[in-house]
Amino acid sequence: MSERLLLLVESNTTGTGRLFARRAAELGVVPVLLCADPGRYPYAARDRLRTVVVDTSDESALWAAVRALENEATVAGVLTSSEYYVPTAAALAYRLGLPGPSAEAVRACRDKAEQRRTLTGAGVGSADFAVVSGAAGAIDAARGIGLPVVVKPVQGSGSLGVRLCADLDEVAEHAGTLLSATVNERGIAAPGRILVEEYLTGPEFSVEVFGTEAVVTVAKHVGPLPAFVETGHDVPAALPGEQDIALRETAVRAVRALGLGWGAAHVELRLTGTRTAEVIEVNPRLAGGMIPELVRRACGIDLVRAQVLAALGAAPELERGGYARASIRFLTCARDGILAPSAALEEAVHRARTVPGTVEALLYRAPGEPVGPAEDFRGRIGHVIAVADRSGRAAEAADRAVALLGEAVSYADLHTEEAYA
Repeated sequence: MSERLLLLVESNTTGTGRLFARRAAELGVVPVLLCADPGRYPYAARDRLRTVVVDTSDESALWAAVRALENEATVAGVLTSSEYYVPTAAALAYRLGLPGPSAEAVRACRDKAEQRRTLTGAGVGSADFAVVSGAAGAIDAARGIGLPVVVKPVQGSGSLGVRLCADLDEVAEHAGTLLSATVNERGIAAPGRILVEEYLTGPEFSVEVFGTEAVVTVAKHVGPLPAFVETGHDVPAALPGEQDIALRETAVRAVRALGLGWGAAHVELRLTGTRTAEVIEVNPRLAGGMIPELVRRACGIDLVRAQVLAALGAAPELERGGYARASIRFLTCARDGILAPSAALEEAVHRARTVPGTVEALLYRAPGEPVGPAEDFRGRIGHVIAVADRSGRAAEAADRAVALLGEAVSYADLHTEEAYA
């Protein structure tokens, strides 16, 4: 009997990418990473993950690589943990006759302008918006919508390029910066259009949807404006029943309106009234920010495993198996600093892990590395996860632990000898 392969088209660089491969192996399937640059994913070498180097933006080259694999084994499924490659993976699964989402639907969903049009047309609550291709158009749109406005790319992930602009000068400057980019951080061609959106206020949440089932509601913490860096999550969100229902129902309506409904979707929303939820955006993929791991620890539902099972044509396992609470807090810096030497880093991590309820504490950077204020997810320099029987206890433990982890950062003047050597 030939091996069964799960093809992973690229990956996210942090979080769940590694878990996809591990869950596949646990299910008796061989994970194979198809990527242009294996060096982007250090975990692949550490885990000895089978890797095929191929230009994943070249449809013909990708198909040739897959056909070569089919000569050796059975391709049982296709997935990606990276939002940038969800349409590619979906199209490849369809071509192979394997389970997956509609490639057309996820491609349209990834275009946030098209997503906004679809949600508005379906009567799903979302922000007022305009699509522009120049700084002058952005200024006109901001005047029409009303300041402040959110200016962001029509495609992207992890809050990259998303900024709140308080006046027209800021709108023009940020629009010009975004429109001057010819490619994104993955080297994919930028579309030459941006969004100017109404700034929705109110507490922020996400609903993790699988198929058309709202699995759990997540409370989100966001860092200081004008950036929108996610600094923490609480699972499940502690909410009155009617507010939780409003968020869940709106999320599922959005997923249906966009023609999704296969596998995972991460729906970000704000409560703009007591029972009014409005969509920030829908992502046709599993959540980032370690949310699937929080869901697993709090609810006993392994969303990564569910996604792998769905790709293999098996029924996902979404029955709740736990009733704990889990919180994550990301370490960010308010100003420029530098990480401590190795021994001090280890001590900070150790102290964070001693906080009761803390189950994980990590730093992402090397000793002595300069750090600064986060503009997007790439500026986060570590995290802690805490689990408890009550949401307040988990959140308090995570807050205490991340404060201790933060002692690994020195804010001495980097141009003096006070900084760490």
